[in-house]
Amino acid sequence: MAGAVRAAVGAVTTTTAAVLPVFLTGALTVQISAELGFDTAGIGLVVALYFGISALASLPCGRLVERFGSGPTSRAAIVGVAATMAAIALFADSAAVLVAILLCSAWCNVLGQLSSNLTLARYVPAERLGLSFGIKQAAIPLATLLAGIAVPAVALTVGWRWAYGIGAVLALCALLVAPPNAPGRRRAAAAPGERATAALAVIAVAAGLGAAAANALGIFLVVSAVERGIAPGLAGLVLTMGSVVGLTVRLVSGWLADRRSGRHVAVVAGSLLLGAGGLALLAVPGTPALVIGTILGFGLGWSWPGLLQFAVVRLNPSAPAAASSIAQMGVYAGGFVGPVGFGFVATHGSFATAWLVGAVTMLAAAALMVVGRRMLVAHRTARTASAPA
Repeated sequence: MAGAVRAAVGAVTTTTAAVLPVFLTGALTVQISAELGFDTAGIGLVVALYFGISALASLPCGRLVERFGSGPTSRAAIVGVAATMAAIALFADSAAVLVAILLCSAWCNVLGQLSSNLTLARYVPAERLGLSFGIKQAAIPLATLLAGIAVPAVALTVGWRWAYGIGAVLALCALLVAPPNAPGRRRAAAAPGERATAALAVIAVAAGLGAAAANALGIFLVVSAVERGIAPGLAGLVLTMGSVVGLTVRLVSGWLADRRSGRHVAVVAGSLLLGAGGLALLAVPGTPALVIGTILGFGLGWSWPGLLQFAVVRLNPSAPAAASSIAQMGVYAGGFVGPVGFGFVATHGSFATAWLVGAVTMLAAAALMVVGRRMLVAHRTARTASAPA
């Protein structure tokens, strides 16, 4: 049990540190723009490139984690992300320099995510694996929470550069609780036909669409609210509240997953469906719609990644990091398309239009997730029928 707890704590801290730079950049958009001249479309493009690089790095990083184990790769990710945030704080004197430094941290995010997946798959008992992935994926809203707190607590008092400097120090502190070294591949690769490749490909596309819509929450929520007349401090607090809700729901979702025998992908589809309603509410003026939309968007529309990764790891126990890198590739691809698309629509149309487009995209993701689940069931039925008696 002690090993499982240490693994979960290490996975959360590594994942939080690895993803912090990009969400910090989104939350500090207003302050950074005032000094470096970013606009909404520019921030969207930067975040899109970040996740695009993450998508390209996903499969190679999966192989690295399987080869070297989770200990060295998680520590490399933490040190890399701390160096990135320190460099932004000290040297980002123009938009181009900030972009270049931020993009250099994309591989840290991928490596941290996949090393944490391997740690959990190797150290956590099967009956607690769902909860462990919920805890691990709670690191994403935790990073958003920290980014939201940074707006009123740091950026509006001593400046946005201090937020990155403090983030670098916090990242280095994560080395103290980094995951233990889980060895890489221990068992033979999956036999031909064991993996439902076509079904997983459809699910990856669905995850990409869902991520494309949901990523806008952490990146554009504050600047969207400010443009509609809400004070930056209050907007940051709403983002913080959404992060707390998202964190809580991811934990509960993982806990419930350990108490179900299946239907995990169906739950993901339901979350996306309800989350689409939250994004649609963000197009409605007024603070109540903003608050309710944020709760639904974070609590449901962006609560499913841990559950999806849990399902993929359960299907591919022989190489969990490599297998989850395929699913993560879809999520990162969505992270590439979503921010630049949202930023473009918001710049040339309005934030309300962009949120509605995001809602429709999330509805499409829910529909494809249902299709992928049906393909998984058909694949499992066919394999059972063809198994020798």
